Amino acid sequence: MDTIVGVHGIGKYRYYRDAGNSVSGAAVAMRDKWDRYLHKGLTGGKPHAKERYITEIAYYAHLLGESKDDSPRAVRNMNVGAQEVFVAWAKQLDSVGEGLTGALHRMTGWLLDRLQGNAADFARFFCPEVAAYMAAGSEAREKSRAAVAEVIRRNRPRVVIAHSLGSVVTYETLWANPDLEVDLLITLGSPLGMRNVIFERLMPAPVNGWGGRPSKVRRWVNIADKDDIAAIPPGLRTCFTGVDQEALVNLDWLDFHTAEKYLGCGALTPHLKPYLG
Repeated sequence: MDTIVGVHGIGKYRYYRDAGNSVSGAAVAMRDKWDRYLHKGLTGGKPHAKERYITEIAYYAHLLGESKDDSPRAVRNMNVGAQEVFVAWAKQLDSVGEGLTGALHRMTGWLLDRLQGNAADFARFFCPEVAAYMAAGSEAREKSRAAVAEVIRRNRPRVVIAHSLGSVVTYETLWANPDLEVDLLITLGSPLGMRNVIFERLMPAPVNGWGGRPSKVRRWVNIADKDDIAAIPPGLRTCFTGVDQEALVNLDWLDFHTAEKYLGCGALTPHLKPYLG
């Protein structure tokens, strides 16, 4: 079996806390879950027999900080950077429309009143972590990329599976470290193409409106759920060259973004089979 590295998405600080503030403990706990989820997708739901698919999870959530407020006020109480991400993101959802004006905190409240509960709950993780990572001169961005690079460099995987914000960290990491060669990059629920939030701020910056597959990645497969409000747009071929294949899946309209649903849906199976011999 070839080496596979995973890169996690948003809202994973709790693994670090639960492991006694241990990065390695958090990574092991996440790897065990990813193995169970992926086993379901690869076998069609057969009982899990502790097969090891993921060699290591590149863990970086502790570098972005923790969202401690799980109340309905959480989004309203976010800092200015996170609220700016929230407004730019929420304006892309069909449910809230365009052309909003007004003070930032008032706009945040207006948008919250129009979002479904699951979207507002998602926002309290997505917006602060994206803001922490994407901020100009962000130390968290530099350290997160270094953490992911270290795991990939140490394991030399043929496959990297990157979920959610992890796809952004991985994309930038692979561009910044041309010594890292990957045979297959799989992005799941990726916000890489999200305008006014992530796309224009990528490093390296898009050229003439286009990003591109990292130079030492041989193949890139992107998979997105049709209802995933992080994957805007769900297809990356509209703004990135070098995306070899894309798949639009239908996971769960209430549970639209979790690694569990993506890894367990079976869409990765044809792409991973050559590496699981």
